[in-house]
This record gives sequence, C-alpha cells and structure tokens, in this order.
Amino acid sequence: MSNPLKAHLLAGKVALNAWSLLPSTFAAEFLVQGGWDSITFDMQHGLHDYASAVACIQACQKYPVTPLVRVPWSEPGILGKVLDAGAWGVIVPMINTAEEARALVRACYYPPMGMRSNGPVRAAAYGTLSPYQSIANDEILILPQIETAEGVENAAEILDVEGISGIYVGPSDLAFSLGLPPALDREEPQILDIYRHLLDLAKARGRLAGIQNMSPAYGARMAEMGFQLITVGSDGLFLGRGAHAATKAAREALSEGRAGLVETDR
Repeated sequence: MSNPLKAHLLAGKVALNAWSLLPSTFAAEFLVQGGWDSITFDMQHGLHDYASAVACIQACQKYPVTPLVRVPWSEPGILGKVLDAGAWGVIVPMINTAEEARALVRACYYPPMGMRSNGPVRAAAYGTLSPYQSIANDEILILPQIETAEGVENAAEILDVEGISGIYVGPSDLAFSLGLPPALDREEPQILDIYRHLLDLAKARGRLAGIQNMSPAYGARMAEMGFQLITVGSDGLFLGRGAHAATKAAREALSEGRAGLVETDR
C-alpha cells in the first residue's frame, strides 16, 4: 500500500493531473482513461459533494491513477473524511499563513504528527487487515494552495511547516488578489516572476510545486519552468470544447456540401 503519485513526484518526474468538476461516475470513468497520473475531484468550485467524490474514487479504483481531492476549505472534518474515503492527497484552498498550514497538517496527519481521527473506512480496505494507519503519514500528499498576495508573501514560512508536501498555485485567484482579471495561463511578467520565486522557495526546501493550467501547451511551459504537478483543463472544459468543435465542424461541412451541390446543379 503506497502512493504512486508521491513516489513519481519525489523521483523528480512531472505528473499530469486531471480535474473533475462533474459529479458523475460515468464522466469520471471517461476522464480517468485518458492516461493521467492523478485525478483531482473538486469539492470547492466543482459540483462534487462528499458522496459524489467517494463514488468517483470508487469508479476509478481499477485504473492506474492516484485520486486526490480539492476540499472546499481547510476544515478538519472534511479533510479527514476525504482521506478516509481513499484520497491519497488533498489540495487545500486559500492557505495564507504558516499558522494555517500547521492547522492543515494537524488535521491531515495521525498522531503524533497530527490529530486526524482514526476511521479510514475505504482507505484501510473496509476494515480488513491493512497497514494504512502506519503508512498514511508518510504517503499522503498535503498541498496548500498559494493563491493570494498574502500567501506569496508567506510562502517561505508555509513551505517550512513540517508535513507540508509542497504548494499548488491557483493563478486565477492569485491574479485577482493583485488587482488583475482572474484567468489561467498568465503572461504578465509580474505573475511569471512570482511563479519563479515560488519555485525557488520550493526547490530550496525539497518540496513539490503544482499549478492549474488551461491549455496543454501552457502546462508544458510550466513543467519546463519547474512545476511538477501539471493540471490541464477539466472534464467540463473538455466536454464544452468538444461540443463546440463538433458543431462548428458539422456546420462547416454542411455549408461546403451545400456549396458543392449548387455548383453541380450549375
């Protein structure tokens, strides 16, 4: 029993992370077969609640992908529940200070590192003999999101907190906090300088760094910059883009066909 995503990242490799917004096991099965290293079920801005996240983790279990959950907030109850459900890591929004990072660690780790309550119903294979409690503290990923100016200012202290695995950058909220329009795939020199600063801090401490991206090309750029956990789009985005592309292509084909018929008639 181990966390393959954590081993992959600690080996210095880049991991591709899928993002699940849709609370559907059917959608999750479609998504997970794309060849991703991990999949994050989003309970903050996605449509997932606890029950749908558990069901989707179950649906994906037969595939070689590591389940993560972005929780709605840094709150011990939901953090413990998603880890008990079988998530091998959590992405946690709006962590702005070392104190908040320490509270996050306490909620996610078993004693003596933390105060997580014992009851890993799914994570420990439904109560069968399992080493889960003895390995969980070493295997789970704890990724606070750095997505405000305050978080950037305190990033070094956050990364110094024992038990934090690294950081996960939220570009949209980060830009918003700096007075810029919220969006992904930023090109502003100010934002790119912040990314480099955060990467330097993480690398100096042997920590991981991940980032949310809109396009595969931009995600590849971020990997070249030094980010390791690369999220590209989401199931909702893929569905929307695919639908638009299909209707556009169909209308263009129909238009060309009509033009051909007119020319033939002549």
